[in-house]
Amino acid sequence: MSETRYKLHPISALINFLKGLKELILPFVIIFGANLFREDGISGMFNQGWQGLLPLLIGGVVLLFMLIAGIIKWKRFVYWFEDGELRIEYGLFVKKKRYIPFERIQSLNYTEGIFHRPLGLVKVKVETAGSGKAGQSEAELTAIYRAEADRIEQEMHMAKRGYAAQGDEKLYGPAEAEPLQAEVAEEPARVLYRMSMKELLVLATTSGGIGVVISGVALFLSQFAELIPYDAIYEEVMLFMRFGYLVVALTVFAGLLLAWVISVAMTLIANYQFTIHADDERIYITRGLLEKKKVSVPFNRVQGIKMTQNPLRQLFGYVNVTVESAGGTLADKDEKIRLFPLVKQEKMKPVLDELFPDFDWSPELTRLPKRSRPFFYRLSIGWLVPAFAALGYFFYPYGLWATAVVPVIIAIGLWQHRSAGYAISGRQLTAQFRGISLHRFYMLKKRIQVVAVTRTIFQRRRDVASVHATIKSGMLGATALVPNLAREDAEHILAWYEPSRQRQAMDQQSAKNPQPNELG
Repeated sequence: MSETRYKLHPISALINFLKGLKELILPFVIIFGANLFREDGISGMFNQGWQGLLPLLIGGVVLLFMLIAGIIKWKRFVYWFEDGELRIEYGLFVKKKRYIPFERIQSLNYTEGIFHRPLGLVKVKVETAGSGKAGQSEAELTAIYRAEADRIEQEMHMAKRGYAAQGDEKLYGPAEAEPLQAEVAEEPARVLYRMSMKELLVLATTSGGIGVVISGVALFLSQFAELIPYDAIYEEVMLFMRFGYLVVALTVFAGLLLAWVISVAMTLIANYQFTIHADDERIYITRGLLEKKKVSVPFNRVQGIKMTQNPLRQLFGYVNVTVESAGGTLADKDEKIRLFPLVKQEKMKPVLDELFPDFDWSPELTRLPKRSRPFFYRLSIGWLVPAFAALGYFFYPYGLWATAVVPVIIAIGLWQHRSAGYAISGRQLTAQFRGISLHRFYMLKKRIQVVAVTRTIFQRRRDVASVHATIKSGMLGATALVPNLAREDAEHILAWYEPSRQRQAMDQQSAKNPQPNELG
């Protein structure tokens, strides 16, 4: 291993400064926003002499400090390779060291921002199986040349190949162990799928990002609640209401349309040129216009596959496919890795067959029994009975119209009952259930962490049970649910999951002492 010390590109100083500045935007907006709402506005600051300019002086000092801190962070950050580890030394006031064994590194995720791409740089995030807090990488190299990122990946592959060779030597002896090559010849990743512009537009227009935009605006405004003149706004709104309900409705529609357009633009920018590559060991996903991201997913970390369809996408045959990966999330957020943000089902299956040949993508589902139908709507109606009674009593007779939602709730419940089911094909469990969107999990037996069967007192009376199968995914795991299926089907899933030796011992014990088999 090389012990040469490497530094980040000098642009890292600017990126560190901008990252610190991003965290100060809110305090700066509050300080200068407060002066904007004063009677004399910003001009009053200059009329008060040096005391009025004090906020500007403090802001300038803070910006200068942030710039110097960014330069120091860049100067003190070094990394090198030694003893099968990626070693990093960094720190602003206190020097810190971090040693990451290459065998623990699961993936190197690349990001090319607006400051990286003109200079041929990338930001590298080192992901391990136990990466710190949710959504945080084990280490981050802010800006290095792509050749240097390839060097890190090459060192990682050479180190892992060395561990494998050592294992072979222990098993077969030094003479039979495969020699470690100085250079690792990597098979180029093949392109399996590239999202078309039509699919990208469908994804953007059906993504539901309008809720994110509205909540983001609400969160921003909540930070300035004390500075917003609500009385003046209320008077203006009441004056505006005099123009009529049609004008108000058109204004609200225009606002929602603007939020929808912004969400569409955000989705287009985030998923531009979405491409899936793969080699023998990993899946590579690249996407993004302004900030190009590359995420790698090792095949041996894939725990299961989840497919999701909202009603609109299901109507037109589109599906969202997510990889449930152990310790695998997207960069700064604890987001699941989307293998297909949106794809036609007929285009999806050939790619999945090539990536995961061990999976059965078209199993025949066992549906739920008719006796479990009331469980899908009875509880929802029960919670609403007090509300119906209150509305009917205080707003009689118009409040009785609230009961019109009962047929809707029953229809949704029947829809959910009809959609749910499970299938066991070899060593694979497939679980399907619906909220409003349809969810289908594919998981291999060896990847399932826990299978739990639950039965309430009401389910006992109907002889049904719910099954929860959990796999390791991200920080919290992912759980597939098959609600209110027949008790014998729940027993079948539980028996399928039990280890074979333990099952044989139980069968032998049952043969000696026959007892009725009953869950719970």
